[in-house]
Amino acid sequence: MELSSEHNQYKKVLIQYLEENQTIFLTEWNETIKINEIDPYKEKIKENGYGMYALVIRAFRGDLSDDMLIKLAHQVAKERLEANINIGDFLYNINLGRNIIIRNIFGANIPISYLQEFINAINVHFDTFSYHAVTKYTNLTNELIEEKKSYISENHKDKLAVLGQISSSFVHEFRNPLTAIMGFNKLLKRENPQLKYLDIIDYELNQLNFRITQFLHTSKSDFNEEQREEISVMNLIEEIQELTYANIVDASVNVEIDIYPNFFMTASKDGLKQVFLNLFINSIDALKDKEHPRILKVHSLIEENERIIRISNNGPVIASELIETIFEPFVTTKELGTGIGLYVCKKIIESNDGYMNCQSNDDLTTFSIHFPYDG
Repeated sequence: MELSSEHNQYKKVLIQYLEENQTIFLTEWNETIKINEIDPYKEKIKENGYGMYALVIRAFRGDLSDDMLIKLAHQVAKERLEANINIGDFLYNINLGRNIIIRNIFGANIPISYLQEFINAINVHFDTFSYHAVTKYTNLTNELIEEKKSYISENHKDKLAVLGQISSSFVHEFRNPLTAIMGFNKLLKRENPQLKYLDIIDYELNQLNFRITQFLHTSKSDFNEEQREEISVMNLIEEIQELTYANIVDASVNVEIDIYPNFFMTASKDGLKQVFLNLFINSIDALKDKEHPRILKVHSLIEENERIIRISNNGPVIASELIETIFEPFVTTKELGTGIGLYVCKKIIESNDGYMNCQSNDDLTTFSIHFPYDG
């Protein structure tokens, strides 16, 4: 009882000392805090400092509730976010106020055993305030980021909708005559099998049709392909190799294929074919300006419940900052590229419950296609 009485007596001494020296403490704090001149809440910083000091006194009086401390912490966090000023300045000012109080309360002539207890209480008070303020600031920042991401996403959808209208018009204007030309070229091949260049014309017409389809795909909000089936990846890659044979020979590319003979993937065949074709063409284009050897590798593997196809080339490295956005529409490494091929590939793979990624270093640039595998 005697100890409790003595404890309360020294607590009263501390409260009186804090009240009598409030002006001195806050003046020192005001003269040393960090305030940015463009901060719209710079006057509120001082006001909040006074509020925090008052809460310290109330904490020792025993009439401070958690809600009061949290309310001020949340108010300060909101102001710091709206001010768009470095949060480090806020933490510096908070800890500066803590240090000024702790350094000066030795003048209250309180025995060290009680003083240490009071200092610990002050530290808990400031730590709790900082925790709630930074937590609120972080949550508000994350909400703001999500709002911006949502806005960007909606804005992107609007652009794709406009592109969709353009694409539809484009397809109607060009696909009908293109289909007729492709049909007549097939008739010419059938009637004149020895006629030169018809294979090249056929290939280029198919490429044009492929690009038109890409533009149409880019405008779609979903990529639901036709019915999925079990596909032999080896057979599909061999088909792609035949389609791109002229490009492979022209660029002197050495194609290395290492695929399990019984390696199958369940997906849309036409969709997967479009993805492989796009990756082959991109790899060949990337290798054209490289010195020999020019290598395009196709490799299959199964790991961690996934079936994986990796298509790699030893062309120029893709910059790390570009890797992060390479699957976004209209992002391209090619001088005359459209930047929609990889976006379409990614969407096709995702519509078949898979995902894609890209890694690039000085040795290889690798695009990996992952599909789930339950064994």
